[in-house]
Amino acid sequence: MGIKAVLKNTITMGPVATYQLHKKREEEKREKERKRLEKERKEREEELKRIRSEEENVQLMEEFEQFLKEEYGDNPIENGIYQKELKAFWVKKVYPRIYNDEAKKPIEHKVVFMERGNGISPSLKYMLKYMRKNTDYEIKTFSLMANTVEQEEYLKRAKDYIREIATAKAIFICTANDLTSYFKIRSETTYIQLWHGCGVFKKVGLSTIDKAFGKSAESHREYPINTNYSYVTIASPELSWIFEESMGIDKDSGIIVPTGVSRSDEFFDPEFVDNCYKKLYEKIPQAEGKKIILYAPTFRGEVATCTSPDVLDVKAFAEAFSDEYILIFKHHQSVKVVPTIPEEYEGTFAFDMTRGKGMNINELMTVADICISDYSSLVFEYSLFERPMIFFAFDLEEYIDERGLYYDFDEITPGPIVKTNEEMIEYIKHIDKRFDKQEVIDFKNRFMNCCDGHASERIAALIK
Repeated sequence: MGIKAVLKNTITMGPVATYQLHKKREEEKREKERKRLEKERKEREEELKRIRSEEENVQLMEEFEQFLKEEYGDNPIENGIYQKELKAFWVKKVYPRIYNDEAKKPIEHKVVFMERGNGISPSLKYMLKYMRKNTDYEIKTFSLMANTVEQEEYLKRAKDYIREIATAKAIFICTANDLTSYFKIRSETTYIQLWHGCGVFKKVGLSTIDKAFGKSAESHREYPINTNYSYVTIASPELSWIFEESMGIDKDSGIIVPTGVSRSDEFFDPEFVDNCYKKLYEKIPQAEGKKIILYAPTFRGEVATCTSPDVLDVKAFAEAFSDEYILIFKHHQSVKVVPTIPEEYEGTFAFDMTRGKGMNINELMTVADICISDYSSLVFEYSLFERPMIFFAFDLEEYIDERGLYYDFDEITPGPIVKTNEEMIEYIKHIDKRFDKQEVIDFKNRFMNCCDGHASERIAALIK
């Protein structure tokens, strides 16, 4: 708008309206300046914190090196011993010291979210979104990058998290960790374990002590991985006994609460569902007019070196279903090197959406017409859609021997258990006749009956 138009408009408005317009503009200027100054203040504070943290890290590492010298002298130290002593130094000495010093300060109006690995997982993401939208808490997030950075860097990142939770109103995590093994969380703080799945097939935690890949009983005693919780939120009372066993929590403690699982709330959000389909067609235009088969297996082996199954026959699936379906792979996030899709089918019939491809597992479950999995907990969430599931358990006996399951697999799976590609293809070809929807509904009512779209609201109400 030119200056003449502005003047003409101002004259037409009258003195009162003109004054109000000028007042509004002045307020906007002041607010803009206030935000600029606030941003600069926060940037200065963060820079000072970073500098202090770096200085503190140097001092702590000097203290650790002095300890090693006193303990081992000038003799060369094996890397395994070094890493073991490094962890003990931080977890047993540094974290308790920092936490207890910081906990002398008053509780602040803030909540802390901690992801042990990279980024923010779906289990934390929806609760984080809910808290930002529906509360006035200051939100702090930490990504500790476990198994991505060196242990020394991970432990230093964890130190900053420990300092922050000492004055937090609430803490949200979604995986087990041993960072709070050697101190108690203050009573004014609500510490909530959201967990990273809605249900459990495969044994975890204390249930795996007798397994080759599990931690030893001695290790669990030295570094307990599920301590200090105020609450562990679960999808159904049916699952309580599993979390009691795997986390070592007394059934009468009141810690395990069937509130529903926060991450399941978005499945009930029509806007989220619409956006999932929009994102699907944006990322995979070939999906328009087609049905979706999602293959999402769990990992095999130990987490640090785990692999993903490479037994689904893409060629056979393409020959059988390419006119009606597309196939999407979503391998477990812990798998570093995923199986490749045959070149002639990649980007035409089969697509890998494992990492950095634009759609997370919740989004993919939302658009999937059929889900093929195995022992993964994602089938619990998927049951909310009441759609067909296939359990591709080609290594069932071996997996049970190695890992162990909490339930008789044949007894609870809401869909066919198959061991070959031919069985899967045959089932899908006749899915309209063979799919038993009531079987899925019964499974959902048993294991997911607290997931109704309002879990996050109930979880937030747990904060003291």
